[in-house]
Amino acid sequence: MSGRIDQRLEELGITLPDAPVPSANYVPFRRSGNQVFIAGQISVTGDESAIGKVGAELSVEDGYAAARLCGMNILAQLKACVCDEIDRAKAIKLGGFVNAPPDFTQPPAVINGVSDLLIEVMGEEAGKHARFAVAVASLPAGAAVEVDAVFEIE
Repeated sequence: MSGRIDQRLEELGITLPDAPVPSANYVPFRRSGNQVFIAGQISVTGDESAIGKVGAELSVEDGYAAARLCGMNILAQLKACVCDEIDRAKAIKLGGFVNAPPDFTQPPAVINGVSDLLIEVMGEEAGKHARFAVAVASLPAGAAVEVDAVFEIE
C-alpha cells in the first residue's frame, strides 16, 4: 500500500521525475540525524525545462511554473533519500533563487510555485516552511529558478 504522500501525488495527477543526478562535485542530498538537506534543484526535469530570465524572456507565471518544477525535483530527491519515511517529512526551510534582470522585484511570487506545491502535496502542517526568495544574475544551465530545501523527519 502506498503512503499518504504517494496517494496525494496520485490524487493531484503528479508523477515525480527521477531524482536528478548532480552536475558537479557534490551530492544531491545529505541526511544528518533527523534532518535532510536537499541541494539546489533547478527548473529542469527529464520532461520539462524552464530556461531564461523571469521578467525578461519569461513571465512571473512562467517563473511560478519553473519553481514548481524545482519542487518536483526536491520531492524526488527527498523520496530518494528517505524512501518510505517520506510521510514523516516536514518542510523546514527553502532557499529560492530566480534568474532575473536587476530591477526584478517579484521573486516571492515566483517561489510561491514550490511553496504551494509542498503544501498541496504534504498538507498545511507538514508543507509550511520558512524561506527566502531572491533574484540573481544567472543560474546553472540558464535555469529560470533554483531552490534548495531542508526537511525534518519526525
